[in-house]
Amino acid sequence: MAIGAALLFAVNGNVSKVALQQGISSLQLVSMRSAGTALVLLGITALRDPAALRVGRRELGFLALFGVTGIAMVQWLYFVAIQRMPVGIALLFEYTAPLMVALWVRFVQKEPVKSRLWLGLACALAGLALVAQFWKGMTLDPIGLTSAIGAGAALACYYLMGEHGQRERDPISLMGLSFGFSAILWAIVSPWHEFPFELLTHSVDLPGALPGSAPLWLMVLWIIVLGSVAPFLLVLFAVARLGPARVGLIGMLEPVGAGIIAWVLLGESLNIAQIVGTLIVLLGIVLAETARAAAPPLLDEQEARSQPTQSAVAVPEGLAP
Repeated sequence: MAIGAALLFAVNGNVSKVALQQGISSLQLVSMRSAGTALVLLGITALRDPAALRVGRRELGFLALFGVTGIAMVQWLYFVAIQRMPVGIALLFEYTAPLMVALWVRFVQKEPVKSRLWLGLACALAGLALVAQFWKGMTLDPIGLTSAIGAGAALACYYLMGEHGQRERDPISLMGLSFGFSAILWAIVSPWHEFPFELLTHSVDLPGALPGSAPLWLMVLWIIVLGSVAPFLLVLFAVARLGPARVGLIGMLEPVGAGIIAWVLLGESLNIAQIVGTLIVLLGIVLAETARAAAPPLLDEQEARSQPTQSAVAVPEGLAP
C-alpha cells in the first residue's frame, strides 16, 4: 500500500503537468483538486462518523490556517514549479521538507535530534547544488526554483500542523476540512463563475508511448481520485501496519518514480551530475527523516494504531504532488 501510494503520487505529478499544458492554469487546477478532494473526503467522513463534521470555534482558525498554508500553498506552488522545470527536480526541492522539519524541531522546539541530521543537511545541500548546477549559473527557471522551495516550506508547515491537528480529530476529517478551506480560498481568488469549463471537454493527446487521447475532464478526475484521495488513504492504511517512519522512507520512491515517468513520457532527462545529485539529496532526506528522536506516546495503543503521527501525514504534492 505504501509503494502504491508513492507510485500514484509519482504518476499524478506527470498527469498534472500534461493537464497544465492544455491551457488550464495552475490556479484553476489547484482549485478543482481542492474542491473535488474535499467533497470525497468529507463524504467519507459523513458515512463513517458524521459527528466529526462538527467544527468548534476553538479549532476553526487552525483548520483555516492549515488549509491555506499546508494544503493550498503546497499544491499551487508545486503546480507552478512543474510548469517551469522537470517534475523530478521540482519534487526533489519540495521533498527537502523533512529536513526543514528536523531543523525546526531542533532549534525552535528545542527537541533532541540525532547527529545524523547534520550529515543529512550536508548531503541535501551538496546534492541540490549538483541538481541546480549553480557553477554554470542559473540553469533552472528562477520562478520555478523559488516555487519548488516555497512548496517545500509549505509542506514542512503541513507536517508540523498535521501532527498537531491529529491530536484533536481523525486524519480523514482533518484533511477533508482542510481541503475544504483550501477550496474556499481559491474560489475567492478565482470565482467559479469565471472558470473556463469548456476546456474540460477538450481532447488531450497522451504523451510518449501512450496511445490515443483523453478528455481533459478525465485527467482532472484522475488528479482528484487517484492522485489525491486514493494515495492519501493508502498511506493511512500502510501506517497502521508499518508505522510512520517506514512509510515515510518508502515515500522517497515518489521523486524517483516521478523522474523516471517524466523521462519516459515527457522526455524530461537529467544529466549525470543531476542524477548523482538526486541520489545524494535522497540520502540526505532519509537521514533527516530518521533524525528526529522518538516522541512519547500521546494515545493508547489501540488509538495509536489507527491514527498516524507526524510522518504519516507526509503526503507530498500530490498534495504534491
